Amino acid sequence: MPVSETAPPRPAIFALFGPTGVGKTRVAVALARLLRERGENPVAVSADALQVYAGLETLTGVASAEERAALEHRLLSFVPIDATFSAGEYAVLAHAEIDALLAAGRRPIVVGGTGLYLRAALADLDLRPAPAAGARERWTAELDREGAPALHRLLAERAPWAAEGIDPTNGRRIVRALELHDADELEQPEGPSQLWSEELRHPTLLAGVTMERERLYERIDARVEAIVAAGAGEEVRAAHAAGASETARKALGFEDLLTGDVETMKRRTRNYARRQLAWMRKLAGVTVIDVTDRRPGDVAGEILDSAGR
Repeated sequence: MPVSETAPPRPAIFALFGPTGVGKTRVAVALARLLRERGENPVAVSADALQVYAGLETLTGVASAEERAALEHRLLSFVPIDATFSAGEYAVLAHAEIDALLAAGRRPIVVGGTGLYLRAALADLDLRPAPAAGARERWTAELDREGAPALHRLLAERAPWAAEGIDPTNGRRIVRALELHDADELEQPEGPSQLWSEELRHPTLLAGVTMERERLYERIDARVEAIVAAGAGEEVRAAHAAGASETARKALGFEDLLTGDVETMKRRTRNYARRQLAWMRKLAGVTVIDVTDRRPGDVAGEILDSAGR
């Protein structure tokens, strides 16, 4: 039967999103193996906000040497530990990597657990600029003096539509909103948010991999223990001594391991996984695949079937 003229195009890109600990990298490696069997040459492009940092590979769960030997990974471990890095900077690099791979006839597999970075890799987003010099320090000092609820009330007076979307206890997001307001960059959105639209730069099959919740939490706890046993504490202390930037210190477990609080790291990681799952539910056009008790190769086969092979 001929393909309908209205049928969607075959995906140029495969994108895998899911919570930490769910096994995204293993699925990506298995998918790459299947793609090679049909003559393709895949490359993984990381969409993780913290795996960009050189010196935090153990803490952030960068693909192992064996996994990288099985599937080439791009945009890993290239930012110095004392440098700040933003989604806007990442988007420029990710677009260049993806476009160059497609031009060379290679298949990008975008893999990540940072929702904003995934969307930044796949879409053209109007990402906000860095704050003006001194703005963050001024509002952070105000946050320390007055507290997050007081600054949230101030934001509600200046930009009520923005305040509605921010938890009154989330000091970091309140400070960022006030910075943008000062710079006249806090614009009221018109229409749906770009983050959840289906408009992408290239045809993409977006697979959201998930797992039965209790099993996922068990895997997260085991993964944290393995990370600690592999030397994440020493890695964090070395990064701290080297002057790790504010953005590098956002890596899950960074501050917890500085104080040796592994149980808090586990709890924070489970909470982060919940937020990642919430992101997944909002992604437009996502194909959700439950990987509980399934082999990576079987999951990769389902992804190819979803793409029409």
